[in-house]
Amino acid sequence: MMETLARILRLRTDTTIFFWSAGIMVAFLVALLLAPEAIGAAFGSGREWIVTNLGWFFIFGVTSWVAFLLWAALSRHGSIRLGGNHARPDYGNISWFTMLFAGGIGTVLMFWGVAEPISHFANPPRPEVEPFTVDAADDAMGFAIYHLGLHTWAIFTLPGLAFAYFIYRYDLPMRFSSVFFPLIGDRIYGPLGKTLDIFAILGTLFGVAVSIGLGTQQINAGLSELLGLPDDVTTKVSIILVLTTVAVTSIVAGLDKGIKFLSNLNIGMAVGLMLFVLFAGSTVFLLRAIVETFGIYITNLLPMAFWNDALAQYTHQEGGWGWQGNWTVFYWAWTVTWSPFIGIFVARISRGRTIREFVLGVLFAPSVFTLVWFAIYGWSAMEIDGIGEQARAALGAQAGSLSAAVEESIPLAMFAFFENYPFATLIQGLAVVIVAIFFATSSDSASLVVDMLCTGTPDPGPWHQRVFWGVSEGLLAVMLIVLAGDAGLTALQEVITVVGLPMFILVFTMMFALLRGFASERIKDVSIGRRPDIEEL
Repeated sequence: MMETLARILRLRTDTTIFFWSAGIMVAFLVALLLAPEAIGAAFGSGREWIVTNLGWFFIFGVTSWVAFLLWAALSRHGSIRLGGNHARPDYGNISWFTMLFAGGIGTVLMFWGVAEPISHFANPPRPEVEPFTVDAADDAMGFAIYHLGLHTWAIFTLPGLAFAYFIYRYDLPMRFSSVFFPLIGDRIYGPLGKTLDIFAILGTLFGVAVSIGLGTQQINAGLSELLGLPDDVTTKVSIILVLTTVAVTSIVAGLDKGIKFLSNLNIGMAVGLMLFVLFAGSTVFLLRAIVETFGIYITNLLPMAFWNDALAQYTHQEGGWGWQGNWTVFYWAWTVTWSPFIGIFVARISRGRTIREFVLGVLFAPSVFTLVWFAIYGWSAMEIDGIGEQARAALGAQAGSLSAAVEESIPLAMFAFFENYPFATLIQGLAVVIVAIFFATSSDSASLVVDMLCTGTPDPGPWHQRVFWGVSEGLLAVMLIVLAGDAGLTALQEVITVVGLPMFILVFTMMFALLRGFASERIKDVSIGRRPDIEEL
């Protein structure tokens, strides 16, 4: 029946993976329509249990991934080429970087670039640190970059490396299940493998939908500030529909035309906006702060990477998982739902690179950019609020203005920040455009990857097949926005934390699959273009 339907619809895909993924997604959308409150309550309870009992696992897990990736890059395995021994990269370094970055967390940097540092500055994670002090500023920068630096990119790099290694060296299908070949063998082609692929597709759809939800909230906040549009569900839904249309247009154009063009354009505008903040603000202070931020990050990286606030019950009343659950655990759970999408996408554009080039490029280049981004925006925001008693006294009534804006509306933070700069209206408008294009590049990249997960090949399927996934992401984002209501950010956090747990466990398992793959390199060279037997692994 599914084969017949696929022929009628002129699809080119694995029918089991495609129709089961689409069916489960549609069933969930219907359930959201029929029982939004019950589903919201279920996700809330699930998130509370996960954060309380397994938050430590998320924190330990991502830190172990960073260590594993560094070992893989610096070991003798680092010279293994992801493809034929004579393969060379399809994209230059600059295009490669902009594509993986714009398809990754560009929207996140725009959303949290001001909001996270200023939030930690006003409400320090550690109870012994006083708000608005120099110590609070140092902690704010340290935690913000910890959340979006090496650890976040390790969540993308590990699956990306696993995909590229097994797909290109063992000639396996471009599917999530291929990564687990050393552990389950030819069962990747059976029900178990297809179940893994279906779950990866659903996790990707949810992860991107949450990002679309966050980006939409920020765009709505910016348009409300600029044009007086109402900040409500109807406006958010309209924004999603318009930008989904842009994303679908890029999907039809394909990887080399649509996505590459939008990525290069967007990263150029984002860098331009960052440089404007640098030179229109306290330039010398920010240049010094960038250098100092590297020191803050390096000095605090190891303690933060293992900090679980285990003594919270003895030091502050609410317990440690209130803060870490809302920030660190949420980040890791959210980011890992993107891992099939970003992993396949990065593998797709990284054929021909060595493991060392891949790991160091994907792990460090975006992390350095993220650090500079947060240093410029974060320190500028905290300077506007006033760092220390003397600065705040000199600012008078203006002290704490950004903190108050963030307390009122996190999505509004970036636009409240730009009110302190020349050409504020123009810059706020440009920020809206940048967020919108980041939205489009994330959506179109995810749609192409979901299509690859269904077809099992790097070649795109029919245009209407790809468009289906782009439209599906938009509809899922609309339903999550409707479900979220007034408590939008909290509801999105609940959904993604629950969805992220099983995906986190699967990505953790990828380390062991790669270790078995590396072991086969020691036994004998793996012939390029030949799938090895499970006994060889």
